[in-house]
Order: sequence, then C-alpha cells, then structure tokens
Amino acid sequence: MKKLFTLLLVTLMALSIMTGCSGNGNKGGNEKTSDVTFGFVTDVGGIDDKSFNQSSWEGAKKFADEHGLVEGTDYSYLQSKQEADYIPNLTNYANERVDIILAAGFLFADAIQETVNNYPDQKMLIIDVDWLQGENLQQAVFAEHEGSFLVGVAAGLKAKEAGKNAVGFVIGMESVTMNKFEAGFQAGVWAVYPECTIYRDNANSFGSPELGKSLAAKQYDAGAYIVYHAAGGTGNGVIQEAAERRANGEDVWVCGVDSDQYDYGKYGDGSQSAVLTSMMKRVDVAAYNAVKAVHEGTFKGGVVVYDLASNGVGLPEKNPNLSDEILKAVDEWTQKIVNKEVTVPTEPVRSADDARVIG
Repeated sequence: MKKLFTLLLVTLMALSIMTGCSGNGNKGGNEKTSDVTFGFVTDVGGIDDKSFNQSSWEGAKKFADEHGLVEGTDYSYLQSKQEADYIPNLTNYANERVDIILAAGFLFADAIQETVNNYPDQKMLIIDVDWLQGENLQQAVFAEHEGSFLVGVAAGLKAKEAGKNAVGFVIGMESVTMNKFEAGFQAGVWAVYPECTIYRDNANSFGSPELGKSLAAKQYDAGAYIVYHAAGGTGNGVIQEAAERRANGEDVWVCGVDSDQYDYGKYGDGSQSAVLTSMMKRVDVAAYNAVKAVHEGTFKGGVVVYDLASNGVGLPEKNPNLSDEILKAVDEWTQKIVNKEVTVPTEPVRSADDARVIG
C-alpha cells in the first residue's frame, strides 16, 4: 500500500510539472505568438466612451488577445483628460520605445505631428487625419459620408413610414470629419424623403453626455423622430435620452455611431433598444490592421482609406428595429454607392442655404 501511494504521488507530481511547463505564462490564455508592443492613447472621451476610443482600443486588443500579449507588459493605454495630455502621453510611449503608438482621432493632429518630428523612427497610427508628414506615420481615414448616407436612408424611410417629418443630428465638434458625417446623413435622408426637416446641433465636446442628453431633448421636443449622433462620449447622452423617452412610451429613436450601439440603448427589461441602427466606422479594423502589419513586418506610413466598398463603414449585420423593406432599400443604395452610380457629398447643406436644415 505504501509503495502504491508513493507511486501515485510521483505520478501526480510529474503530471503537475508537465502541466506547469506547458502553460503559456500570459493572462489571455493563448500561446504567445508575437513580440509586438504597443501603446494606445485616448482623446478626452476616455477608453470606455462606448464609441470611437473604445472601438479603436478593442481592435488593437483583439490582436493582443489572439497572440497572447500581456496587458501592462506588452501593451497598455493612457487616457487623456484634457488636450494638454496628448503630447506627454504620446511622448511617454515613444520614450518606452513601443513598436507602435495608436492615437484615436483628429484632435491628435498637432500632437502627433510634433511627436513625429521628435521621434521620426517611431511607428504610429492616427485615425481621421490625412494631411500630416512622417514616413512611419500611418493615417487611417474613413468614408463617413458613405456610411452616414445609409443611416440617413434608414432614418428617412423610418420617419416617412411613421408619418413624421423631422429628424435630428448632433455632432461633437466642427471639423472636416464631422462635415462628412453630416453631409452623408442629409443626402441619405433627402434621397428617400426630400421633404424631411433636419435639426442640427453642435455640442462642441466629445466628452459631455449631459450636454448630449440636453441637445437630444431639445430636438425631440422640437419634433425630431430620430436623432443621429456623431459625438463620441457626448453621444451616450443622446442615446440615454432616447431610451428614457421610449421607456416612458414615447415613439422616438436614436442612431449610434462608430460601433454597433444597440446594447447601449436598451431599456425596460432589456429586451428592447432605442437604437434604430448605427453607422459602423471600423476604427477597430484600422487599429487591428496597424498592429498586425507591425507584427508581419509590412507596416507602411501614408494614408489608408476605409470606405463602403472595403467594408470600412456601413450598418451592423443585425438591425432588429429596421423592417425588411428598409433593409432592402439600404442594400440597394449600398450597391449604387459601391458601383459609383451615386456619389455621396462630403460638404453639408447649412440652414442659410436650405430651409430644411434647422440649427
């Protein structure tokens, strides 16, 4: 019996040692298959803005998870509470000599250019900028106007179907990128519902849900049936206002941006959402691809365009709140844009030029 016990003990110890040796030593549970290091810097919206920053981070993190990289050792993020934090955060990663620095958004333009000038060999990715200089700077830009056109088609048809004559749009800040969102949305709405009025408000902030909520309330009270936001964290307030109103029995909707925001608009028992659809801007793909390119040794500086044809923008795969008829129309317009039968404008109509725009 004693010999049998000893034999079992030795066998268990051997198995334990073998199991321990086969472990990969990383938190993700995947075997480590890459030595890439990266740092991600958020804008003032924060890492959990449920929009631009979060989606970009999730794209980079997806690569990390797939390749067994360890957060805090191989990769990390720094949050910027104010614009003055941009250069110090970027410089911090440059001094750490990470393989690539990722920055979310056009607000980083000046800070990235200064960092590129100071660290010309540092590989970097910036999103929504295409005018900077740097051999090791990749600039990812998106056809937001094309994706927003599809949101406009969906919103216009939904409003027309409900017998409503107005929709709304809330932006985070004036910029070339925001103009593309607005121009596409307007064109999409008017392509299917020319008589529709569009309310417009500029929050002048990407990090104020409270302001987003109040601007949405203003537009709903004025008669907007659907409000589309392109406002980052500020847009969370727009979604909240719509969800609260639907919970109280009011027939209004909201359209999300950057990621599929359906879950963020849930109300009541969670089985329904106030989010009609979302404009998927695949910043997650841009971040993922940049890190992957560094891993594969194929990273190049310059401008990379993500459009409707390359699946860089569009609507989510699932849209529970859109009818089959509306989805069919969206698909038809998608093909027209991809086939270049329709060219979506990049400059919006302002209220002085068209009475259908208010704000």
